Amino acid sequence: MTEKVYVIHENEEWTIHLFRRLEELGVPYEDWFTDTGSIDLSEEPPKGVFYNRMSASSHTRGHRFAPEMAEAKIAWLECHNRRVVNGSRALRLEVSKVNQYMALDANGIRTPKTVAVSGKEQLLAAAAAFGGESFITKHNRAGKGLGVRLFHSVEALEEYVGGGEFDESVDGITLLQQYIQSPEPFITRCEFVGGKFLYAVRVDTSEGFELCPADACRLEDISCPADGASETRPKFQVIEGFDDPIISKYERFLKENGIEVAGIEFIRNGEGELFTYDVNTNTNYNADAEAVAGTYGMLELAKYLEYQRQTLTTFAK
Repeated sequence: MTEKVYVIHENEEWTIHLFRRLEELGVPYEDWFTDTGSIDLSEEPPKGVFYNRMSASSHTRGHRFAPEMAEAKIAWLECHNRRVVNGSRALRLEVSKVNQYMALDANGIRTPKTVAVSGKEQLLAAAAAFGGESFITKHNRAGKGLGVRLFHSVEALEEYVGGGEFDESVDGITLLQQYIQSPEPFITRCEFVGGKFLYAVRVDTSEGFELCPADACRLEDISCPADGASETRPKFQVIEGFDDPIISKYERFLKENGIEVAGIEFIRNGEGELFTYDVNTNTNYNADAEAVAGTYGMLELAKYLEYQRQTLTTFAK
């Protein structure tokens, strides 16, 4: 029996490009759409390569417990020593920015000052930790820039928390985070496949914080920056020849945490200091930016998954 690549996910619009690349390469695969369902834990899972691309923002698509079900599947797979790309540790970091920051800090990677808060009243008290400086809110379980808002005072936060627009994180934990003021309105996102650096993207932030690079974002939110900033300055641009010492630090971080596929975002302040603020283990790629650069993340990912499948098949003989 030919071993397959199994893709664990909950959003068909984010997997269609990967499936097309797998088909182009002739890779046998199976779509493991994961939301509701069941697993017989007394049975063995099929043999093959299992790629987890579960998203922290699944609840925004009506799949509230998809990450929990994915975690159950991955625990079952790992118990039977199946090859899982982006396994349980990667999923844990995907659904919790607190876990991300602690893992980044443990690897000597600087993150913005962050306070994790549960409860509206506690949010106002915690904001005092920023000493009158600007700060942002964000959801602990996020994706797509969920809950990200900029505040220049505790009074502004109090008005937001007490009003009807307050958006609580699905896990009940809201983060207050130091606002890093960049001299220019952009952040940098580094893409990794197989734990190795692929390319970096300059992302224009002049229109807001929701920085999902996926083409499907255009269907989900008319304000998604994937639409492009302007005809003269696209929202996403692959940076030619990007080279920075942070790459080797990121690669070590990924290896230590069992993450093989990821997009990691950073920003620099006016003094040139680099702050890493997001790790996306369910990474997406912007087709327009890739077409200009002539490099394709999903193609490289499909090649990597096929290499893992072939390696597995060879050892099985």
